[in-house]
Amino acid sequence: MGFPRGRIFLGKTRCPSSNDEGSDMYDDIGGLLHDTFRNVEDDLGHEGVRDGPSEDAKRFFKLVEEGKEELYPGCENFSKLDLLELLKEAFPFARLPESFYKATSMIKDLGLHYEKIDACPNDCMLFWNDNVNADTCSVCGSSRWKNVVNVLTNKKTKTPAKVLRYFPLKPRLQRIFMCPETAEAMRWHATERPNDGNIRHPADGDAWKEFDSLHPEFSSDPRNVRLGLSSDGFNPFRTMSISHSTWPVMLMNYNLSPWICMKPEYIMLSMIIPGPSSPGNDIDVYLQPLIAELKELWEFGVETFDVESNQMFQMRAALMWTISDFPTLAMLSGWSTKGKFACPTCNHGTCSQYLKHSCKMCYMGHRAFLPPEHPFRRDKKSFDGKEDHRLAPTPLSGIEILEELREFKNVSGKGQKKRSRVNKCP
Repeated sequence: MGFPRGRIFLGKTRCPSSNDEGSDMYDDIGGLLHDTFRNVEDDLGHEGVRDGPSEDAKRFFKLVEEGKEELYPGCENFSKLDLLELLKEAFPFARLPESFYKATSMIKDLGLHYEKIDACPNDCMLFWNDNVNADTCSVCGSSRWKNVVNVLTNKKTKTPAKVLRYFPLKPRLQRIFMCPETAEAMRWHATERPNDGNIRHPADGDAWKEFDSLHPEFSSDPRNVRLGLSSDGFNPFRTMSISHSTWPVMLMNYNLSPWICMKPEYIMLSMIIPGPSSPGNDIDVYLQPLIAELKELWEFGVETFDVESNQMFQMRAALMWTISDFPTLAMLSGWSTKGKFACPTCNHGTCSQYLKHSCKMCYMGHRAFLPPEHPFRRDKKSFDGKEDHRLAPTPLSGIEILEELREFKNVSGKGQKKRSRVNKCP
């Protein structure tokens, strides 16, 4: 989430202008804050709101107040949150941030900043946490840097070979509860959802109900956040002549009602995994910062100000689902979606057959999921010439999957895999 390009105006009153034609065609930063943080500015004058918030919440409210200040006497349309250099030339006496750094600091208080985390060019590791000061990859030995020659000075400068853009999750979830409209909407699944047996929302499903039964402490507070994760690759260059795959990772907020939880403004961009190629099974290397933050939110939570109740509470979060196409499922779950046992539901009971002329695997054992007396089970002509009375395969439990993976050693990095293949060659 970020500010749109172009001119950004504050307030609802226009600056005096000799040309009033088309003057209703403008954007305002107040509207942007309203859309993003849902009426925070409307509640700043409420007497009870200021008594409860934390220091972080106070900084946010202060930023909203500063965003309302007139840029110069008589004009309420511009604020400190507007574009800097252009406005400095246009309004030399304007009260603007003195530097780009101070402007970005203001944006950081909104919870819209991101972190740059250097990565190994072969996707082996992140230069993060204990490895933040390392210059070479501990797995493949590749350099963290690439030398770029400055055409003006003819000097080489060090730039990271690969950079992950990570958007911290905790401040963005905290901002949701600082706005009355969204703070109330976060309770929808518990307070307003119809409970008539129909499935309209994930909260009506068995997975949600089973989760509640396993974790009653978490489910006792409807403000605790339920998330879904999705990812897929795209070519940012909009042309098929350039092979490039950048992978955004998105988070969906399932506390919200079904008519808003999948709208773009409520979907959170968690990270941007750089190209030029897909991370493949090494996507777990890039997911480390998000997983670390999710573990902290699950185990300890984060102190959050709820403007609806005017009190602090310990907000926790849980990742409930991943949403992806079939190839990405293999990347996120670790289950291979190719070959003899490609079905993650049937697992070792997958009914598969190799088609030698097309050199592909096909999966035709669908009748196992039909009721025992279904006529299709006895239909030989329409299928493979045989009756099928098999029972449906039993999905693996979490304990069984953990036991199968107990001795598995995963080696991340494309460089390592390439060298392994070379070593096997005669």
